[in-house]
Amino acid sequence: MSQVTVRSVVYQIDGQPYEGRLAFDAEHKGALPGLLMAPNWMGVSAGAEEIAKSVAAKGYVVLIADVYGQAVRPQNGDQAGAAMMPLKNDRALLRKRMQAAFEQLQKQGEAAVDTSKLAVFGFCFGGCCALDLARTGAAVKAAVSFHGTLDSPNPADAKNIKGSVLVLHGASDPLVPKEQLPAFEDEMNAAGVDWQLLSYGGAVHSFTDPHANVPGKMMYDAKTAARAFKSMHDLLEEVFKG
Repeated sequence: MSQVTVRSVVYQIDGQPYEGRLAFDAEHKGALPGLLMAPNWMGVSAGAEEIAKSVAAKGYVVLIADVYGQAVRPQNGDQAGAAMMPLKNDRALLRKRMQAAFEQLQKQGEAAVDTSKLAVFGFCFGGCCALDLARTGAAVKAAVSFHGTLDSPNPADAKNIKGSVLVLHGASDPLVPKEQLPAFEDEMNAAGVDWQLLSYGGAVHSFTDPHANVPGKMMYDAKTAARAFKSMHDLLEEVFKG
């Protein structure tokens, strides 16, 4: 796989500018599967770009969704929380912004995307974003959540999910309430969704984030991260076959 290129993708939602990042192999000829990536609560960042590049290197076009707006780039947890909470509390607005980014993945002119092979994945708050996009009925073959919250204000929306769902969860994550797990299972089962929930023993929140270093709360776990990314890539290979 050649060197992965990262380009800005600027688009409008309700007359306001948003700016995602597109990661792709500029030397590849022909269309590749397209993945929408919802970053953690820090939004579009250097860390998010590194993840997008590593995933794109596996043979995908990856667009990092900007759900905050071009002018909002949190620099610390307080700023991230202030940007995130209005969207967590207004899922209709969150879904609108994810849908707009999903449209950009398909119609941007930088890299050719096979629109029959689309998926979404996300981290922490982005995991919530990924699941919510799937709940809109978006044409994704898979939706993958890494250490994300699982709650839905309207569990019946799960009937709209068209693809497979994979939740990668830290079994000791204190930031995802325990009661969300059985509620999520009930939601998926009631809707007849093809779903998996992998729970990693000893892992806490943010286990894929090399910069996470709050013991017992948010900690990077290289072994768990590798297992989780392998599970995502295995699912994508399965759902994109043919």
